Amino acid sequence: MLRRTFFALTAAAALTTPAFAGGHSKDIVDTAVDAGSFTTLVAAVEAAGLVDTLKGEGPFTVFAPTDDAFAALPEGTVETLLKPENKEQLVSILTYHVVPGKVMSSDLSNNMMATTAQGGDVTIMTEGGVTVNGANVVTADIEASNGVIHVIDAVIIPE
Repeated sequence: MLRRTFFALTAAAALTTPAFAGGHSKDIVDTAVDAGSFTTLVAAVEAAGLVDTLKGEGPFTVFAPTDDAFAALPEGTVETLLKPENKEQLVSILTYHVVPGKVMSSDLSNNMMATTAQGGDVTIMTEGGVTVNGANVVTADIEASNGVIHVIDAVIIPE
């Protein structure tokens, strides 16, 4: 149950990104909703039952894919993942975008490994721009009341 809650928080965190600047009084989920470019992520977090988790105390670091990142997946992927019978797989993918703790861009180093809420590791590279498992970080350090969001241009899938 705790693992499922953590995954939900991770997914919700992934949904929040560019709605940020200015006093970070909003949590990760509300920040993502206000940004307007994470509607797919937010819908996925809701379908996965992770909203309450990602609105929790944290702190969480969310690598949040934009709507364009979800749109780049093969046709039908998002619709399939949002079906109730695929909730476990959706939770796994969303929590793979969440790292426990607050990791700011200044904390990163090249070839750094970070363990996600899903349990798998992601590789962070900093040479020639910051990437997470090959996804480019397009906006970094969007602070929320319960963590930080880094916007990425692709959905990262656990092995």
